[in-house]
Amino acid sequence: MIRIGIFGYGNLGRGIEAAVHKNSDMTLAAVFTRREPSALKINTDGVPVVHVSEVEKWTDKIDVMVLCGGSATDLPEQTPALAKLFNLVDSFDTHAKIPEHFEKVDSAAKENGKTALISAGWDPGMFSLNRLYAACVLPDGKDYTFWGKGVSQGHSDAVRRIDGVVDARQYTIPKAEALEKVRNGENPDLSTRDKHLRECFVVAEEGADLKKIENEIKTMPNYFADYDTIVHFITMDELKREHSGIPHGGFVIRSGKTGFNNEHSHLIEYSLKLDSNPEFTASVIAAYARAVYKLYKEGAVGCKTVFDIAPAYLSGLSGEEIRKNLL
Repeated sequence: MIRIGIFGYGNLGRGIEAAVHKNSDMTLAAVFTRREPSALKINTDGVPVVHVSEVEKWTDKIDVMVLCGGSATDLPEQTPALAKLFNLVDSFDTHAKIPEHFEKVDSAAKENGKTALISAGWDPGMFSLNRLYAACVLPDGKDYTFWGKGVSQGHSDAVRRIDGVVDARQYTIPKAEALEKVRNGENPDLSTRDKHLRECFVVAEEGADLKKIENEIKTMPNYFADYDTIVHFITMDELKREHSGIPHGGFVIRSGKTGFNNEHSHLIEYSLKLDSNPEFTASVIAAYARAVYKLYKEGAVGCKTVFDIAPAYLSGLSGEEIRKNLL
């Protein structure tokens, strides 16, 4: 049994707990929280809830730690620090900062003989793999990625970190005209702003400067600055009533040509429609936690991404079973 630790128990942490329950070769060893442990109710009986300050006492009781913090401020600090103590997986999703994050985690993991995997999920993650596969198959072509319509956990978390914000949901919405052009094989040149709209629903503190909050959202680098962004200020009751779900999804499309004279056109499309963004992300992470466990047992230390993991490492089936039933 692979002993899994959960570091942080929000939406993603609860999703990891459910994913562990679905995988017969995994067991939940402990949940680590910044809150008062006695006040946190989890869904698995008999599993200890521990304050994060006690995490170093668990190095010999956990095979893979899953980090469930946000990419804006949590993971840049937590992942390198915990890679010194545990094999781990995170879901760092600030695309522009992945190379920098990788270097820090790789150094920490190698120095301490640990195996770490960053940026697991569906994008980055499953979408990343499909971009790579499609580009290898159709080298003469163009990539397009569309997200949504759905709630982005990372972007919602980034908005919630702004002073004066009580809670928020951010929806990423593909622009229909851009998606249509791609599917028609027009191979358009699309800017970031051309492809998506971002829409935020924000609950602000009483008396907060709403114009300041709106400006801080719209100018936030790596999250909103490059997009057309709409900000709505609503009540907490409205947020709970109208925006309590966390759906998401999207499309990875590659349009390409083959033949000596480019006489044939091809379109590869991979799509996801997710009822629960965090639960699906957690399901992907659980599979990569299994891969990290296998790699560590083989002596492969340092930081990895989804590109480094052979598909068989994700599965709980044997090589023989995979070849017989899936190949």
